[in-house]
Amino acid sequence: MANFNLPDITFAEKDSSTIETEIIDQYEETSGITLADADPRKKLLQSEVPIITGQRAVIDYSAKQNLLAYAAADFLDHIGVLVGCNRIAATAATATMRFSLLAVRTLSVTIPAGRLVTSGDGVFFATAAESTITAGSLYADVKVQCTKAGAKGNGYAVGTITTLVKPISYIVSATNITESEGGTDEETDDAYRERIQQAPESFSTAGPTGAYEYWAKTASSTIIDVSVTSPSAGVVAIYPLVTGGEIPGQEILDAVLEICNDEKIRPLTDNVQVLVPEQVSYSIDVSYWIDKTNESVASALQTAIEAVVTTYITWQKAELGRDIDPSELIYKMKAAGAKRVTVTSPTYLALTDSQVAKESTTTINYGGIES
Repeated sequence: MANFNLPDITFAEKDSSTIETEIIDQYEETSGITLADADPRKKLLQSEVPIITGQRAVIDYSAKQNLLAYAAADFLDHIGVLVGCNRIAATAATATMRFSLLAVRTLSVTIPAGRLVTSGDGVFFATAAESTITAGSLYADVKVQCTKAGAKGNGYAVGTITTLVKPISYIVSATNITESEGGTDEETDDAYRERIQQAPESFSTAGPTGAYEYWAKTASSTIIDVSVTSPSAGVVAIYPLVTGGEIPGQEILDAVLEICNDEKIRPLTDNVQVLVPEQVSYSIDVSYWIDKTNESVASALQTAIEAVVTTYITWQKAELGRDIDPSELIYKMKAAGAKRVTVTSPTYLALTDSQVAKESTTTINYGGIES
């Protein structure tokens, strides 16, 4: 979510009781008549309150759609156009297939574009372009794309897409050598809003950190964070992080590199590298107690307290370079109702911008009721 650090604003009062008071006070001030509760004129004014309240709500909503912090759906798209930032459309998952021959041939073998492959579960991938196994070679690696946009085509592990729907002469096997990924639904309002806020960074041609972050995120709406560093002169290292705090696969890395290495985006002297973030493993071993004054609701508190451990895990891996911080776990558990919390692990560990925390084992110990 974009961070605006701005106060909430209201363009039109929408509280029905306030509106009723205002219109009755205005009538009495103008007419010089104090209206009794049963006065038909007062009842008429009160009957108009729901209409005015509804109109005020529409006015307030409509005005807010002109502001980035509030705009939604198509209104947000119109704001994005002003800074040249378009919403990322739904995309289809991709993978790389290896088409193999039984033996080398003296003539090339053509693999047509649009040839379907599947794992047998009704989800199909098609070859993106015509390819060739050249004479003397045993195989060719070909990019395939899911025939349906969205996340449905993601997650097919290496070696699971193996069925060629229509045979190709001389081809004896086809199998994916990368996991399928990159399929996304249309970019959400929150993710799009954050990119719009960051879009002015892309106006520079000097290669600032913010520009590389902006362009990297345009590769896929699954990218939730990007770290950009320069380990040496002229070298730009880009580390994308995808939904769920996971490291990206080769398909995402390739897509980011294709965009950020474009000559119209990177400075001429930059050597752009897109790298996998390092996952730093940590375990959770935590104990907690509930105050005796809350004994009657201890069961509900246990559920709430243990649920925030999952919230902590999600928070911990939501950004690159976020230090492994047990104090955040203690804070969340106490806010959920724990009287006392002790954390055996993790201990505090500072991470670099190219690292992300990754949970391993989780142990939650309930110590009972405490005075």
